[in-house]
Amino acid sequence: MMSDETGKTTHFGFETVPEADKAGRVRGVFSSVASRYDIMNDVMSGGIHRLWKDAMMDWLAPRRGQRLLDVAGGTGDIAFRFLKRAKQGHATVLDLTEPMLVEGRKRAEAEHMADSLDWVVGDAMALPFPENSFDVYTISFGIRNVTRPADALAEAYRVLRPGGRLMVLEFSQIPNDMMQKVYDLYSFNIIPRMGQVIANDRDSYQYLVESIRKFPDQETFLSMIREAGFGNAKYRNLSMGIAALHSGWKL
Repeated sequence: MMSDETGKTTHFGFETVPEADKAGRVRGVFSSVASRYDIMNDVMSGGIHRLWKDAMMDWLAPRRGQRLLDVAGGTGDIAFRFLKRAKQGHATVLDLTEPMLVEGRKRAEAEHMADSLDWVVGDAMALPFPENSFDVYTISFGIRNVTRPADALAEAYRVLRPGGRLMVLEFSQIPNDMMQKVYDLYSFNIIPRMGQVIANDRDSYQYLVESIRKFPDQETFLSMIREAGFGNAKYRNLSMGIAALHSGWKL
């Protein structure tokens, strides 16, 4: 039965917005920062996001011949790493924002791996693929931007084949109040300024910082993964919980 979506709200950073408006606003953020996105990731994290993505691959352990769907895959960081580790396989990079995919296609790795890569504009909450299509589903620093994360997890479960694996890399909450306060001071005072200087876009980075604080903590998100049907679900903190890796299996 169709539910009445009118009046439903969600958060866009610290702002409350109609659910129907969030995807367009997220698309606006990432269209604005696409050309400087990879540089900003390095500057904001001091390059640590690369170590987090490598840790993701270490736990994932890609195998030859696997088919990956990387949702909110942007400029291809995860897909490139996956294909390098798997040696032979296929990766589909899906993103809501076409300019991010355009930037990804410009990267040297994309040309070298062209036969093993697809770039698809699409919505995490309504994936344009049949069920049981992929061996692995990844989403990195993207699920907090989805209007309804539970819907994205349900779609992940649908498109994974039995025995398939979900892995989510996302900013999370530091389980130490003092450390969290220090991190918040850095996030709210420094990152938007960096966004202004490097990407000429303070507002988009203000949103990205706020969206991190609105995302559920590790245990809450673990419960959401289990509620979507995934088994053997667990998580690992990275850099004391600044980020976290969540894993689950379609058993």
